[in-house]
Amino acid sequence: MPSRFTLPHIDISAYSAVQPYTGSGSGGGGSPREREEHGRRVQNELRTALDLATQQRPSDERLEPLPGVFLEVQLTKGTPPDALDRKNDGIRAAAVNTTTGDERVIALYVPDAARAVFEAVVEAYLGGELTRAGNPPHKAKVEAIEAVRAARLATFWTDEPAAIPAEAHAEFWWALWCIKGREAEVEDICERLQVRTAGDDKRLVFPEITVIPALATRTTIELMLFATSAIAEIRRASDNPAFFVGEAREDQREWVDDLAGRIVWPGSDAIAVCVLDTGANRGHPLLEPALATTDLHAINAGWGTDDHHRLGHGTSMASMSLHGDLTAALADQGERILSHRLESVKVLPPAGFDPNEPRSYGPVTQAAIARPEISAPDRLRVYCMAVTNLDVSGSIPSAWSAAVDQAAAGTMPGDDENAPKRLILISGGNTPDHIDFGRIRPQDEHPIEDPAQAWNALTVGGYTDLIDIKDPSYDGWTPLAGAGELSPHSRTSVTWPSNAPIKPELVLEAGNRAVSADRTEVLTLPSLGLLAAGNDPTRPLVSFDQTSAATAQCSRLAARVFADHPEFWPEMVRGLLVHSAEWTVPMLAEFSARASKRERYELVRKYGYGVPSYERATASASNNLALFAQAEIQPFRFERGDGRRYGDCHYYTLPIPPRMLEELENEPVELKITLSYFVDPNPGLGANVDPQRYRSHGLRFDLRRSNESIEEFRRRVNAAEREDPRRAANGNNDDNRWLLGPQSIAAGSLHCDVWTGPAIELLRRDLLCIKPVLGWCRERSAREVCNRQRRYALIVTLKAANQEIDLYTPIQSLIETGVEVVV
Repeated sequence: MPSRFTLPHIDISAYSAVQPYTGSGSGGGGSPREREEHGRRVQNELRTALDLATQQRPSDERLEPLPGVFLEVQLTKGTPPDALDRKNDGIRAAAVNTTTGDERVIALYVPDAARAVFEAVVEAYLGGELTRAGNPPHKAKVEAIEAVRAARLATFWTDEPAAIPAEAHAEFWWALWCIKGREAEVEDICERLQVRTAGDDKRLVFPEITVIPALATRTTIELMLFATSAIAEIRRASDNPAFFVGEAREDQREWVDDLAGRIVWPGSDAIAVCVLDTGANRGHPLLEPALATTDLHAINAGWGTDDHHRLGHGTSMASMSLHGDLTAALADQGERILSHRLESVKVLPPAGFDPNEPRSYGPVTQAAIARPEISAPDRLRVYCMAVTNLDVSGSIPSAWSAAVDQAAAGTMPGDDENAPKRLILISGGNTPDHIDFGRIRPQDEHPIEDPAQAWNALTVGGYTDLIDIKDPSYDGWTPLAGAGELSPHSRTSVTWPSNAPIKPELVLEAGNRAVSADRTEVLTLPSLGLLAAGNDPTRPLVSFDQTSAATAQCSRLAARVFADHPEFWPEMVRGLLVHSAEWTVPMLAEFSARASKRERYELVRKYGYGVPSYERATASASNNLALFAQAEIQPFRFERGDGRRYGDCHYYTLPIPPRMLEELENEPVELKITLSYFVDPNPGLGANVDPQRYRSHGLRFDLRRSNESIEEFRRRVNAAEREDPRRAANGNNDDNRWLLGPQSIAAGSLHCDVWTGPAIELLRRDLLCIKPVLGWCRERSAREVCNRQRRYALIVTLKAANQEIDLYTPIQSLIETGVEVVV
């Protein structure tokens, strides 16, 4: 059936205006402190902790004594991790964790020479004169302290608490998160203690942190932590990648040859999907014409580039990325035209290679991304990876996820200022493949796996429409999930904190599972999966499912959109895929049953933004049109004499004719807004608990409200437009028609929400603001970094439920006659 989506999206980049911006500060603070009681307690705890930390200093003839101690300080909820820092005195925070009550616990380094300074701060709080406002000296610092203790190994551990090694003398790969510029100190101590560290190719470098893998015992690590102040925090460094494979199908070689003969293969200059996996079997008839020998790569030349996986996972990933599900293609008799090709990078070693090599997949992933760019630097490409850290939740940034974010932002080591931004798709990981039905747990108990929490990556989960069990000998068996429901293989981020990115963003077909008639057994059957190319020449077709298959299919969609629109940025293609997504009928039923935005927010962490559509992503229809803009914004500004402050905001005048809305009156419409951009990550130093310390910058969107004048809107969203920027603006709060609301779209670097209501209520809601929020670039970067321009992609869709309604023509006509930019 011909697609309705044949009209070009409408570029509204010209309908924007730039204005200086000032953010609105937020108040805060906990319960008032009783000065004498609190001050005496902090004073006593501080003295005790300093004395105990001094006594516990390790004495080892191989090490120079550390001229200072680490304390464990518990701060009140919401206190910045660096609230106690005194840089001139050398007092600074290192590792940051949170308690069950959301209070922050920091490792605070206090040089011996600064002890008196710290103690004097508390003494001044206790006995100093009150300020004009009636507050004791250093009130903010001292009243932020809940408790002070001597630091322990656990104080520096910012990974999953249960994962900290308990055995004192067993060797383990640790990730030492070192303060950038002080790597030599750590190297020196490692050499003195005979600790093996990974080479430069296994390290990650971020703006303030360098991650060094080290093979050591817990006892040795404890020596190191209290012998140098250069190690900010520690985590695990031994990643456990999980691959997702399916059951093989019978040989159908004649079908394969027939399909290969009906394909119009892409040229050598076509966009590519680059699959980071176990290699690929280029000899397969459905892959060879789209996968040149020069586009086969491996991290280690000694591994070879062929697919060494037993079931051919890399080959199936390549097949699904190129063709999608082969089931319909094999049965069809028509010509099939491919607009993209393939690249393959082997990222895991075959059997027989050094098992003791530190498996630090951040550097491995970055090296894999660089390989094809060196070989074919001018080619557009989409990166696809279905490798995750088995059963390791991605609720906070990790070295691996930050490495992915760096690669997407074009800021990994070796990237210059002209380095490309990169579209990277990652699978969310799979639930355990239990056979015993009694062991099946709710999917929300299986959080998405590291590194799929990467802010800039597009994380893919699974749903299923496959409910027809056709396998012999399985009469009476029923599908575990119904059509349109979450695939039994898919994980969610429902249990993650609210400030973690929404993952997955999208769900695609990932297959189903079957349950026996007596509800005791669960199996993954071929008829409930998809079809892909296999690694074995005697069995060229295999069943393929789980979130690997979903991610490969999504990579194919991205490549097709890129092929149609090579002028689009990766940020735009990511945004269009998410923007094109819609929830299935069962998913929508769940949304309808949830009255509060908070409950709907949990569903988005389960289903993402829905199932994407190539047709909706690449083109518009008469009743469903997309307005878009690709732009650069300066979030922050650092000028001599003026200090660091916010930079600009952008106002967009949406070309929606008022007369059209008046004529539609109560006709139901949807207004969907998606904002997509990439952040430069800065993990460590509290970034695991405070997103604004991780992201370089953030952006938000805000739409003019009903009955809000242009002046009122500007004053509400931009403090620079107010007479007194320190005072919050008055404004009506009538935006209850948004599905999620502003609080639910504040996480990550992709924000999407849908307004639904009668068309007439959109009258005069034609002004949109894109504004910055805080990130590390404002307060903790060099001048040229703070002043840097940042890219974003904006998509706004207006959709009428009635397909007979033409929205496109009135909007296009208004643009042709000229749109007045009102700001």
